[in-house]
Amino acid sequence: MMRSNAIEELEPNLDGAGLRIGIAVARFNEAVGDGLLSACTSALRTHGVRDADVLIVTVPGALELPLALQRLAQSRRFDALIALGAVIRGETYHFEIVSNESASGITTVQLDAGIPVANGVLTCDSDDQAAERMQQKGADCAAAAVEMVNLLRAIDALH
Repeated sequence: MMRSNAIEELEPNLDGAGLRIGIAVARFNEAVGDGLLSACTSALRTHGVRDADVLIVTVPGALELPLALQRLAQSRRFDALIALGAVIRGETYHFEIVSNESASGITTVQLDAGIPVANGVLTCDSDDQAAERMQQKGADCAAAAVEMVNLLRAIDALH
């Protein structure tokens, strides 16, 4: 994409040094949650986030994630939050309800709290799909959380 030298652009910044990150993980579909968490924490370390600056909480399932995230956000201890879990399609409409409501709740927390919340809740048709996606999605959430904190700080610094 061509950009004019006169137009200011804030570049992505993946330096996580000094950032405090809260992670909420749904225990339902636990093996996928564990895979997401492992990839996420590894990527956070790669981006410079110290283990001592990360807190992990677990909840029963994806519908409980928004409340835990809201409370973490209200603590004002964290620069960003990450939601991890998996909703695997079954034979009933319940899949759509859980997928849609958890995503909506996670987005609401982010907007209400004004801090980044990376949504790493996989919504898959099968366990195999979830297993294939969990490593990449966990790492992507770590990067998104770090990048968004830095972006918001850069925007705030423009004032």
